[in-house]
Amino acid sequence: MSRKSEIELTNLCLICNGDKVLVQEKTGTKGLVFPGGHVEEGESLLESVIREMKEETGLTIKNPIACGFKDWIQEDGSRYMVLLYKTDKFSGELKSSEEGKVFWLERAELNNANLICNMKELMEIFDSDRYSEFFFKIKDGKYKGKLLG
Repeated sequence: MSRKSEIELTNLCLICNGDKVLVQEKTGTKGLVFPGGHVEEGESLLESVIREMKEETGLTIKNPIACGFKDWIQEDGSRYMVLLYKTDKFSGELKSSEEGKVFWLERAELNNANLICNMKELMEIFDSDRYSEFFFKIKDGKYKGKLLG
């Protein structure tokens, strides 16, 4: 039995500006998410999140800190992993992209905002050292997520 498995690597980044966080209304989805994207062939994980933030927000982020993961095993047996980063250091001018509209939202408004599913759980990872992973398993034909520390 091989220990190798197919994996799709992606990232999300929580960019903070004082009491505000940068959110994205992704094209084709209903709800807000933090900007992110795929890790491209040949690039480091860190390079990928810096590149994705520039492409999707117009901002050049600095010193993104890896703070956790969101991952699940897909029905075909492959793994989908989202690497979670955060930073409050950036430069440039905010601009939306074809990926979706980006804008600053007061952090206090996150609980009442129209976030896509699981964003509240991801905030547990971004905001504390208690959890490092949000893992999904298929149980009774449905994905069930659990925060792991």
